[in-house]
Amino acid sequence: GSCTVWKMAAKQTEPVTIISLRKLSLATPEPQPKETKTFTVEDAVETIGFGRFHIALFLIMGSTGVAEAMEIMLIAVVSPVIRCEWQLENWQVAFVTTMVFFGYMVFSILFGVLADRYGRWKILFISFVWGAYFSLLTSFSPSYIWFVFLRTLVGCGVSGHSQGLVIKTEFLPTKYRGYMLPLSQIFWLAGSLLIIGLASVVIPTIGWRWLIRIASIPGIILIMAFKFIPESARFNVSTGNTEAALATLESIAKMNRSTMPQGKLVEPILNKRGRFKDLMDPKYLRTTLQIWVIWLGISFAYYGVILASAELLERDLVCGSRSESESEEVVVPMGDSEESQSPCHCHMFAPSDYKTMIISTVGEIACKPLCVLASSFLGMPLAFNLLEIAFVICFPVNPLNILGINFLGRRLSLSITMGCTALFFLLLNICTSSAGLTGFLFMLRALVAANFNTIYIYTAEVYPTTMRALGMGTSGSLCRIGAMVAPFIAQVLMSASLLGALCLFASVCVVCAISAFTLPIETKGRALQVGDEGLSVTPSVTPTKQKSMAWNSFC
Repeated sequence: GSCTVWKMAAKQTEPVTIISLRKLSLATPEPQPKETKTFTVEDAVETIGFGRFHIALFLIMGSTGVAEAMEIMLIAVVSPVIRCEWQLENWQVAFVTTMVFFGYMVFSILFGVLADRYGRWKILFISFVWGAYFSLLTSFSPSYIWFVFLRTLVGCGVSGHSQGLVIKTEFLPTKYRGYMLPLSQIFWLAGSLLIIGLASVVIPTIGWRWLIRIASIPGIILIMAFKFIPESARFNVSTGNTEAALATLESIAKMNRSTMPQGKLVEPILNKRGRFKDLMDPKYLRTTLQIWVIWLGISFAYYGVILASAELLERDLVCGSRSESESEEVVVPMGDSEESQSPCHCHMFAPSDYKTMIISTVGEIACKPLCVLASSFLGMPLAFNLLEIAFVICFPVNPLNILGINFLGRRLSLSITMGCTALFFLLLNICTSSAGLTGFLFMLRALVAANFNTIYIYTAEVYPTTMRALGMGTSGSLCRIGAMVAPFIAQVLMSASLLGALCLFASVCVVCAISAFTLPIETKGRALQVGDEGLSVTPSVTPTKQKSMAWNSFC
């Protein structure tokens, strides 16, 4: 009986067990595929952070400003010599500068398009080889026509140097761009001071041709140093060359002793790059037009200050601005006819002229210790109250510019400095001493340099990778138009009406201040944009130990 009961109990429990197992099997969750982690170049740049690579980048790419400044300022120090050697008229001397800027204007757009399509590094390298080659040829110019032609080609090459700023911008983490990019101004200052200092020694001893040859040396050195800087990872990703971008980012991470983000690099779908019509797209049209106005106005004011300085001092257009002329005057006979009996007066630069150029150039960085050292070394009497006040005012301009860019934003900072530039242009009309005039000019150079700092940063940040180089190129082209117009105002109109010329410069600065204040996009703290066409993940690409060949010697 007990056996029968046990069997019955077993039969009753068996189906219950089966049902229970079925419930358990149904309740078991199906395995879900793991989500693939992804990251962008922006994520990688921010994760890697600032380190040794960025210091090398700052020094090498920043030094492009040394070479550019030397080539641009070269005309200013050589002009008096070629005027005498080839017996040139004033308009012929000015025509050299105009043609240099014309070449710069045309090729800025061309190099911008090519840099967005074929790479920033390639265009930068080509532009330096081009510039150094034709600069050396200029030193062998047999005539004025050849000199103008070759310097125009140098201007074409120099126009590609702005790609160094694009490369710096695309590698720097967001929070460091507002600090490191303005500091690059020191390289332009170094180049300007170097060419002026060399001119004061080389021209009187071995001649202007050797000065041009020596001025080509920094560019040649940089050509060899470029192998240590890779192509922009943002550009490589935008063209689909994700493996090269990964190799570059991994090399940077290793050099900075940092780590890469985990996951796979996402590749943007960017088939169309470097198209001029993208700048005119409704999304960027207003920004582009206002940026062009600002670039043109800033360049107009910058070269206006430089040329007005010479006019105010040489022509004694402001009362008491010139006590006595120390320039060396050389009389060169123009011929034997009656019309040519009036001699061509060649005003060669004297030591005092080089000193004035150095002092006003130092104003661009607005650093009081440097000013005091320069003043003591050059014998400038610091007892001049107005000049000392100008130094005190100028001292915080560059630090304040950096703080303004990072805390007030690019737009407000630029509108303030442009407004101050307009004010100081009007102050040049005040009857003052030579020291007071130097102080005002010093302050103006500091302000226009601050303007250039801010607009360079803003332009590089506001455009996406697909047209960043083109945006810089077209802006640089408009910049040269302002430079070509400035001589006619600072030299021609100012001779006829000082107040009229100063009011025109001030009015342009006010227009630029309004344009800056009303810019539709603020880029402070904003990540660099890649494009508007979306992202797609390339599954086959993952972070590897692959190294870029160009980096083997550096890493």
